[in-house]
Amino acid sequence: MAHATTPRMTNPAYVLPGAGPAIQELVKATREGGVPESTLELVHLRASQINSCGFCVDYGAKSARKNGVSDEKLFAVAAWREAPYFSDEERAALALAEAATRLADTSDAVPDEVWDAAADHYDERQLAAIVLMVAVTNLFNRINVTVRQPAGVGL
Repeated sequence: MAHATTPRMTNPAYVLPGAGPAIQELVKATREGGVPESTLELVHLRASQINSCGFCVDYGAKSARKNGVSDEKLFAVAAWREAPYFSDEERAALALAEAATRLADTSDAVPDEVWDAAADHYDERQLAAIVLMVAVTNLFNRINVTVRQPAGVGL
């Protein structure tokens, strides 16, 4: 059995020639929705924590810090409901990210109250950016967890 820090294979995004660029275009598109970069970074980090993707948690925390997320928020994002550091807008985005990541946890995976709270703070373009960020993060998480991409190792 391979050790958890030894990848099982080359990351699939690099094995199939068109995959990596296509995924990167999705990431780029999330930046075009008018959502603060720091909020997108928090969404990425929280979804990655839920999915136990060590690579994405490590990368996401470093990227979040580079994009202006404070240490207080980085340290508390897993407990954002109880922590005083997050704005109402960030809380709405984090709730949406959690619901959209935990689809199998409940029969109404993304309840109206979660969606409506996000829609109270973000317009359709911004919601599209958040939803795409959650989706692409879940894609990254599923790839990296499956192939055991180690944290702290460049691709």
